[in-house]
Amino acid sequence: MHLVLVAFNDLSRLPAVLVALVPIGLAVVLWLVWERIGDPAWSGWAAAGLHLAFVGLDWLLLWSLPRKNVSYGPIEPPLLALAGLRWGLALVWAGLAAWVGLSPGLGLGLLAFLYGTISALSLYGVVLEPFRLTVTEMTLVSPKLAPEAPPVRLLQMGDFHIERQLTRRERDLLQTLKALAPDVICLTGDYLNLSYVYDEQAWVAAQSFLSQLYAPFGIYAVSGSPPVDPPAVVEKLFEGLDNIRLLRNEHVTLDVRGQQLNLVGVVCSHDPKVDPSSLREALASAPGEDMTVVLYHSPDLMPEMAGADVDLYLAGHTHGGQIRLPFYGAVLTSSRYGKRYEMGHYQEGKTHLYVARGIGVEGMGAPRARFLCPPEIVLWTMKGEFREGA
Repeated sequence: MHLVLVAFNDLSRLPAVLVALVPIGLAVVLWLVWERIGDPAWSGWAAAGLHLAFVGLDWLLLWSLPRKNVSYGPIEPPLLALAGLRWGLALVWAGLAAWVGLSPGLGLGLLAFLYGTISALSLYGVVLEPFRLTVTEMTLVSPKLAPEAPPVRLLQMGDFHIERQLTRRERDLLQTLKALAPDVICLTGDYLNLSYVYDEQAWVAAQSFLSQLYAPFGIYAVSGSPPVDPPAVVEKLFEGLDNIRLLRNEHVTLDVRGQQLNLVGVVCSHDPKVDPSSLREALASAPGEDMTVVLYHSPDLMPEMAGADVDLYLAGHTHGGQIRLPFYGAVLTSSRYGKRYEMGHYQEGKTHLYVARGIGVEGMGAPRARFLCPPEIVLWTMKGEFREGA
């Protein structure tokens, strides 16, 4: 997936003239096709003009995003992808319109409606849904927790993918965290956007955000995917942040108002030969009688977690697909298990897994968009199991 994003991002290096010529060339093809099936001949010119007009609107939307502090991705890859999508749909529609015998006026009118729908969905996906932060509340009852002690409120969040500046999304998140007032905060990695991993301005923005986090019983973090969270960059990000402890294949034991909790952090390498060993190493020193919560960026260690009887496994990485289709769900998950653990709650044996949709969006040439997959943080209420007569 990383290689695909890098390759697609290379489109941003194309000369502006060539980028402009691509939609023009596609418009010429549409002109030829619609002129052959249309009568009068102006239908070809109308189809080509319609295509270029909507490509111009796409460009205007993408151009405005960084200027409105919405997102900071390149224009060329999503612009060319949208131009290709519009072109393909226009060709298919031309064939259907000719087959059913629609008049050119009606055929072009319906094509304009289709193009307008794509524009509306694009606007929603890049401007509205990425900022529609949701709070999912989960409850976990465990015999390993004391029924007489107050519940533990643990907040799970990750996949921030912070770009060159903080946006309304991060500011709203900070306000939401103050209102939720969790006991413990757990961060599951991917702090920077892939486009800005080595951008010092992005480091400053990320540190500014992370420094404002607070939880009375601590904030604990693990690193994310190596291309997004290289070890040297992660060290730089967390340097001087006394409010956060970065866990590297180790555990801490917390006492939260009488509740004992083992918090284990595993470094993610995405290497199926390395990470299971790191998990075993981290679990080896954790007291087995206490409830165990493991932080690992990806859901790909679920079989190993279930085999070790881990109580709660917190992950992200998939973004829930980020772009989801009705009735199908995630188009891509970047998990070696595909859609098996694409998002949400799963249980295998005694192990509960929650794959959060994350907060930010993919970088490089990927569109800074979410569709049917709004950003998510997860508030866990963990309490003891009441036993009659105990």
